[in-house]
Amino acid sequence: MPDHLQCGRFRLSLERPLVMGIVNVTPDSFSDGNIHFRADEAIAHARSLLDEGADLLDIGGESTRPGAEAVPADEELRRIMPVIEALGDCGVPLSVDTCKPAVMRTALAAGADMINDIRGFSAPGAVEAVARADCALCLMHMRGEPRTMQDAPVYRDVVTEIHDFLAQGAQRLRQAGIAADRIVLDPGFGFGKTVAHNYTLLQQFSQAVGQDYPGLLGVSRKSMIGAVTGRPASRRLGGSVAAALAGVMRGAHILRVHDVADTVDALRVWSAVEQGVRA
Repeated sequence: MPDHLQCGRFRLSLERPLVMGIVNVTPDSFSDGNIHFRADEAIAHARSLLDEGADLLDIGGESTRPGAEAVPADEELRRIMPVIEALGDCGVPLSVDTCKPAVMRTALAAGADMINDIRGFSAPGAVEAVARADCALCLMHMRGEPRTMQDAPVYRDVVTEIHDFLAQGAQRLRQAGIAADRIVLDPGFGFGKTVAHNYTLLQQFSQAVGQDYPGLLGVSRKSMIGAVTGRPASRRLGGSVAAALAGVMRGAHILRVHDVADTVDALRVWSAVEQGVRA
């Protein structure tokens, strides 16, 4: 596996876990929908995440929560482009959470450094939209689509099936001329999985992602946390941080989170335990 991630204008070391802050420019995301929907609110939130220690920002203009309806490309761009343009000199990579090739192309032309695609670059033209850029690519597994993905998903062996999907997807990107150091893999927690599937994937994260590419863990505030804690999305901080650390212990390289400061603090303490503190 590469020791770094080529991420547009940036070359990120993978020697320590990286924290990706979530910037949802949406009216209907499951946890923070409509809180940062206006561009100025989203930009201010992004800057606060930077102050908290975010290594990357993930900007999305379309909710992918279970049951969510699709958003036209022009509306998605209307939401995210002012945010991308305002944050272009913020000092960290800008990831764009989209599955639409038209949005990918426009965002990359505006300076985005990474494309995070819940559909695994399966849409016609998606691979072509990103192949010649120097951006990082996060390829995620999803069973079905957001509107229907939680309708009784079934797997024979969830870890093996998702490992094979991700490996095949990465190979498809490599065959398009995309270098290995641009690829990140995400098992897609909550995207067409039951609670039991999600915890099996977390327990066996390294097996699901494999050893060839860095893995992204996206469990922050999700229903799998609520299923265990009984907490609503707004009160899932403790469970989310515990899941993040469990993922790091199982090989996760990037943590996609809402609560950056608390995750950064937890990682610092975890690192001090693992590596010690100089006197």
